Amino acid sequence: MKISVIGCGYLGAVHAASMAKLGHDVVGVDVDADKVASLSAGQAPFFEPDLPELLLEAGDSLRFTTEMADLNTATVHFVAVGTPQQQGSNAADLRFVDAAIESLLEHLKPGDLVVGKSTVPVGTAARLAERVETTGARLAWNPEFLREGFAIKDTLTPDRLVYGVRPGGDSDAVATLDEIYATAIAANTPRIVTDYATAELVKVSANAFLATKISFINAMSEIAEVTGADVTQLADAIGLDDRIGRKFLNAGLGFGGGCLPKDIRGFMARAEELGVDQALSFLSEVDAINLRRRSRMVDLTREVVGGDLEGKRIAVLGLAFKPDSDDVRDSPALDVATRLVAEGAIVTATDPQAIETARRRNPELTYVATAAEAARDADAVVLLTEWRDYKTLDPAELAESVNVRAIVDGRNCLNPVAWREAGWLYRALGRPQHAPVAVS
Repeated sequence: MKISVIGCGYLGAVHAASMAKLGHDVVGVDVDADKVASLSAGQAPFFEPDLPELLLEAGDSLRFTTEMADLNTATVHFVAVGTPQQQGSNAADLRFVDAAIESLLEHLKPGDLVVGKSTVPVGTAARLAERVETTGARLAWNPEFLREGFAIKDTLTPDRLVYGVRPGGDSDAVATLDEIYATAIAANTPRIVTDYATAELVKVSANAFLATKISFINAMSEIAEVTGADVTQLADAIGLDDRIGRKFLNAGLGFGGGCLPKDIRGFMARAEELGVDQALSFLSEVDAINLRRRSRMVDLTREVVGGDLEGKRIAVLGLAFKPDSDDVRDSPALDVATRLVAEGAIVTATDPQAIETARRRNPELTYVATAAEAARDADAVVLLTEWRDYKTLDPAELAESVNVRAIVDGRNCLNPVAWREAGWLYRALGRPQHAPVAVS
């Protein structure tokens, strides 16, 4: 099919390349000429595994442009622009979505299908449908469920497809989306056809649930620390209950990035507008628990170096909000690094992919390429993003670089026994200072 993708940031670029991989003829449109030039050259403007290869593989079936007129031959138009948090408010900023729809209107033809991918407050699709339908085109809402680091896989082989269509149903829109996602449909991917409001709620509800699960185990981490319990073994035990499951029960520094924090805040803001804010009041505590993890990480680092961070050399391992990404938006790791500096620590930071994105936001930090360089003469090492490079560090080898063998594991991803046996003081969020009871 002939498809356009409006907005070629993280979501849009991944979606455009994936649609080309599925055999469609795709044009991506973005107002950022530098981004368009980069994507046209087969270079992703951000780090996402397999995306550069997909861009180069697409050949003539994928092109990028700054001109809206170049999408005139397309019959399906995906809107994939950002919905950031408003300045001074929890609410989502819909200016880019509204602008994308307005720019599309003069290029739409009767029978065209506009498909929303952006995460928006419930009620947005119904409002936008009124504008789209004045042209004889139709609107569907098809929320994305991408995980950074796995975005290509999640697009090509999704765990579910959700179509939100206009009241009364829209068999033509459903048929068109089924054709676009024919490969996933053939693989028996679950598909839910519903109304606009439900489709909009699916994404924010899923993110709210995941955020709640993460904050729950981090709340248990706070209890574990004052009782001497081990939160990792606690998570293993309750995760064996199939009603709960072990995924997203990793206690540590908490969540960040461009989705979960702003989505739960936007969800709360929309609930307040609808007069049902009490229904989501618990999300305020979810957010608060998450942010407390950052303060606790600084506290733990201070304890490890003797109670005062002033003048202490701290090695920071990890800056991205999660591994396999260079995204530092609302990154707990970058936040902790800057808090350590604010308390007088001499911070040397590293990350396999996020050094340049972090440098653009916080140029005052000192950045180096490797963990060994960061750890040179350090009084403490703090692991803030669970990259595989850091999870597999050799404690004996790293000990040759540091001034003091002290490590604070902010992601509970290291083996405490191995590090302690190598002579390190090992501390982690929600785990006892002493060696835990062996798991049998």
